[in-house]
Amino acid sequence: MNVPDDLHYTESHEWVRVEGENARVGITDHAQAELTDVVYVELPKVGATAEAKGQIAVVESVKAASDIYAPVKGTVVEVNKALEGNPALINTDPFGEGWIFVLKMASPDEVKQLKDAAAYRAAIG
Repeated sequence: MNVPDDLHYTESHEWVRVEGENARVGITDHAQAELTDVVYVELPKVGATAEAKGQIAVVESVKAASDIYAPVKGTVVEVNKALEGNPALINTDPFGEGWIFVLKMASPDEVKQLKDAAAYRAAIG
């Protein structure tokens, strides 16, 4: 499994890339492999407020639907519209073109409570 060292991770298999006061969020390589072929993504609305660990999006695969949770508290400032036409980007490039949304973090220090790459690797075995 690919677990980039420069990202933060949640128990529920979301990744976070800190970009200034924003957090770009997607699901991990492990999560997309478990879901198999992603066929639909329900994106959050720009302007929506998110609570840390609150459900914010849904990813559907041929196997199951899975809730996506906000890793930190914030406001949605961008969504990946490319996923509407090509949800499989989550499978083919989960850490690049397959990102799901960007939050403007209410408290950037919240990121420190997430797992680093080593801790996430240990969690997924």
